[in-house]
Amino acid sequence: MSKPITIVHLYAKEMNIYGDNGNVLVLQKRLKWRGIDSKVVRVGVGDTLPNEVHLVIGGGGQDAGQQAIAEDLGLKKPALEKLAEKGVPMLMICGMYQMMGEAFITSDNLAIDGIGILDVTTRASNGRLVGNVTSQTDFGALVGYENHSGRTRLGPRVKALGAVPAGVGNNALDKTEGARFNNVFGSYLHGPVLAKSPRLADFLLRLALDVAGEVRELSPLDDSLEFQAAEIAVSRPR
Repeated sequence: MSKPITIVHLYAKEMNIYGDNGNVLVLQKRLKWRGIDSKVVRVGVGDTLPNEVHLVIGGGGQDAGQQAIAEDLGLKKPALEKLAEKGVPMLMICGMYQMMGEAFITSDNLAIDGIGILDVTTRASNGRLVGNVTSQTDFGALVGYENHSGRTRLGPRVKALGAVPAGVGNNALDKTEGARFNNVFGSYLHGPVLAKSPRLADFLLRLALDVAGEVRELSPLDDSLEFQAAEIAVSRPR
């Protein structure tokens, strides 16, 4: 392989709760096991995105964390929009999922502007929505847990990432979980979700290889432990 896959970890310090940093580690390991080099560039407040980006990961954070990054994220909006238009895969969890949308409206009715790459709007509810969740998706069952006050409504320019037979998901009304627009994915599933979701992890990696101009198939891995972990997680009570 001529060059490493560059994974941007967006706001690794500012938005890093509930184990979401592990999604980066999963992607790195699945590349390494196949002999593919990678490098992780952590881009926080005040940092600029690198010239070459093949995959972007963002995690969850408290409402205060979203307020802290809002202005900086707005400055990064043009660069992130260009990456999305280019087809760069992005996985945004919880707080970063909300910030990739139009706005997050706090319980004090303060509107925190997002960057609108995902056509979603989130409003805080009075209580937190907490529990184990299984989301039925095109990539199999995604399992994790949710812990958020926001209730997210999907607009016409996105489709749900999955459906939740049990649990709250986006809003407790339409049984949807997460959102997808082209190669940009948002989800409320913490965990990290990719540790028990090898099909989604490899889908993101195939997209990243395409962006890097590397025409190759991903060699198969033994994912029996990952699928076993997912089965156990699915059996847990809400």
